[in-house]
Amino acid sequence: MSSMRFKYSTSDREQSESDSLPRIPLVLRVGPRVAEAVGLVDSGATVSVLPYDLGLDLGSVWDDRKAILRLAGSIGSQPAMPLLATAEIANFPPVKLAFAWVQRSDLPVILGQTNFFMEFDVCFYRSRLEFEVRPKST
Repeated sequence: MSSMRFKYSTSDREQSESDSLPRIPLVLRVGPRVAEAVGLVDSGATVSVLPYDLGLDLGSVWDDRKAILRLAGSIGSQPAMPLLATAEIANFPPVKLAFAWVQRSDLPVILGQTNFFMEFDVCFYRSRLEFEVRPKST
């Protein structure tokens, strides 16, 4: 499977090039429900994170009894539930991604070590404002 390069981008038109980050468009599916999103590719994130509103769009129902994941960093105080989704990125074969679904909608989709970086190899070319993604070799 070949790789694909993506441009760093900003989340707001008023931001400058120095505010650009590695963001990638993706389509998420849970059963018959589909949602489009843009994920922040974050090699420093231990887990992938899904904001609350996107989980609702995918038909998920929040259950405090299942909010057992403990997060770290700036969202460490947030309860999180495990959520599995099929992700379609570019022309790559669909993959199952595991997310920590949090009860906050003001967060981006974060694609972290578990398990985005287990499914894809990523090379960052910050000086060129590009990054390359390749599905894992089997």
